Amino acid sequence: MADTIAAIATGNALAAIGIVRLSGDSAIDVADRVFFPADGGRMSEKADRKLVYGELRDGGRALDLCLCTISRAPNSYTGEDTAELQLHGSPVVLGECLRLLFENGARQALAGEFTKRAFLNGRMDLTQAEAVVDLIDAETPEAAFVAADQLGGTLLRGIDGIYSDLTDIMSHFHAVLDYPDEDIGEFELAAYAGRLAEIEARLTALLATFERGRVLRAGVRCAMIGRPNVGKSSILNALLGYDRAIVTDVPGTTRDTIEEKLRLGRVLLRLTDTAGLRPAGDVVESIGVERSLAAAREAELVIAVFDGSSPLTEGDMAVISAAGGKERRIALINKSDLPQKLDEAHLRESFEHVLRVSALRGEGFDGLERVVGDMYPSGEGHRGAMLTNERQADAVSRARESVGAALSAVDAGMTPDAALCEVEAAMSALGELTGRTVRDDITARIFERFCVGK
Repeated sequence: MADTIAAIATGNALAAIGIVRLSGDSAIDVADRVFFPADGGRMSEKADRKLVYGELRDGGRALDLCLCTISRAPNSYTGEDTAELQLHGSPVVLGECLRLLFENGARQALAGEFTKRAFLNGRMDLTQAEAVVDLIDAETPEAAFVAADQLGGTLLRGIDGIYSDLTDIMSHFHAVLDYPDEDIGEFELAAYAGRLAEIEARLTALLATFERGRVLRAGVRCAMIGRPNVGKSSILNALLGYDRAIVTDVPGTTRDTIEEKLRLGRVLLRLTDTAGLRPAGDVVESIGVERSLAAAREAELVIAVFDGSSPLTEGDMAVISAAGGKERRIALINKSDLPQKLDEAHLRESFEHVLRVSALRGEGFDGLERVVGDMYPSGEGHRGAMLTNERQADAVSRARESVGAALSAVDAGMTPDAALCEVEAAMSALGELTGRTVRDDITARIFERFCVGK
């Protein structure tokens, strides 16, 4: 028997509507004890997925006039009996509703427990379960579209097709081995070399989607570097639309890194504004400079900022050097509203993209948006399978390696069992991706990302 869990699904913020969910063997019975339909009868007598108007009662008193709906197993989100109460969104009312449910046999749901039950009951696979939390956490429309595709089974169908092809190879071998007297075609591993090569290519193509999928979900790690007083903090404030960083004419005002998320067009940046690069005057400033260099090393994109109203200095040369190791880097010449003394020809020797902006006037940032958008194309229009996290990429990578090893065994003329051991390893890796063979600790870690009530 599945014990009955309950949770507020809409959080505790003040809102017009709040939702409390129940799932488990006694979910409908618990709803019967606290909710009373206005047209009489009990919720257990009502049809599935029909909203019913009535009273939520604490003893003989009405706590709220609200709606309730039920879904019977297995045709529910979790695959169990479920009930949902749609209340007025007062945190007090929601809390009292939850108390009533606990008093009548439910317990507090753990984070992600509703979706975990859906997975355990076969209502979704692990890629779809991960898509649920990706959809909740989506910070751009493109990230939401990709998560919705994955929730709809796009990745699952792609993996299942590959898994099915590998299963065909294994089943043929074992059929010949286990039933030698049956009229089964002889197993020739070399005959499957073409199919294995095609599977390897499909896994390679799927693995290639990881970088774009990860960027859509988590954003681009971006560091903004420059010598003191070139306007890095002013640029950060201009991009954010509010004063996040302190801005003064005193060099070295920013002595530590400042991290913020912002959308630049369709791209989500995890932007770090760093302390100015210069010889440190004290221990604190020295730590700030080292953190700036570390941020540049760890970033995927570096935006190097220069003061257009002055010629390049030794400090600017240090900035160019710090950005030089990055494949994706942009030179941003600030203070375009002042008379220009910086010759950008030298910058173009080190940067493919050199742009002029004015943080003071908010000018030139449309060019920055275009360049970053070209560097990180969005998922707009993408309807195929896409990997969005390291767990998925690792599983596909191991599957591809095993298929490649199987092909090598075929080419070397090894016995079928040597190659098929690698085919079985590939199937196991893909099983981890979807949840066929996943370990309990991996499952627990996945659902730890969820909020309570989902």
